[in-house]
Amino acid sequence: MGTLILSATAVLVVMGFSNQILWLAAVALLYLYVRYGRAGGGSAASSSGPPASSGSAQPASYRAYRDRRDQQAKWERRYRRERPFETRRQERDKSNK
Repeated sequence: MGTLILSATAVLVVMGFSNQILWLAAVALLYLYVRYGRAGGGSAASSSGPPASSGSAQPASYRAYRDRRDQQAKWERRYRRERPFETRRQERDKSNK
């Protein structure tokens, strides 16, 4: 992902020799990449709300990890309670493999 962003920035800079708006686009692209694109970048540790779920990215703190883990467990318990037949079928499929 970073290579793609840097390549696009280089292209915008080269094309920007004749058009200053492309220079601004390159700067904006780099700013957005540094601010939001990198895992662990930006101000995720100082935000007051829960971090956005981004797949395999590390949580900002252990507390954020625990909150997400507890929320996931709550959803799984609710799913098992509301869909008992589907839950049993999934468990049966796991044991047959």
